[in-house]
Amino acid sequence: MRHKKATPNRGFRVADQIQRDLAELIRGLKDPRIGMLTINAVEVSPDYAHAKVFFSLLVGDAQACETALNEAAGYLRNGLFKRLAIHTVPTLHFQFDRSTERAAELSALIRKANATRAQDDDA
Repeated sequence: MRHKKATPNRGFRVADQIQRDLAELIRGLKDPRIGMLTINAVEVSPDYAHAKVFFSLLVGDAQACETALNEAAGYLRNGLFKRLAIHTVPTLHFQFDRSTERAAELSALIRKANATRAQDDDA
């Protein structure tokens, strides 16, 4: 008896679907600590037991929002269970993603460096 091979890219497709469904579910949360956020990425473990959810925040306190999301993780997981057609719905772990914040800081530094260089060239 041969084992079925895993469907290629299934983990990516599951992560993508979790990302879309979570965006809708989070919009329905009434917690005031959860500001305007964007889910940047979802990384699902190979056994689908855990999912790291990376988010960035437009408005609000990142630490308070992360705490509120992790407290609501069970509720959100239950919502995913009703939407996803997979055997194991992963336990959710929310993490604030500083990459967009860091990218903005680096862009500002590059602009500043270019402006300084332009002034030096003029002098």
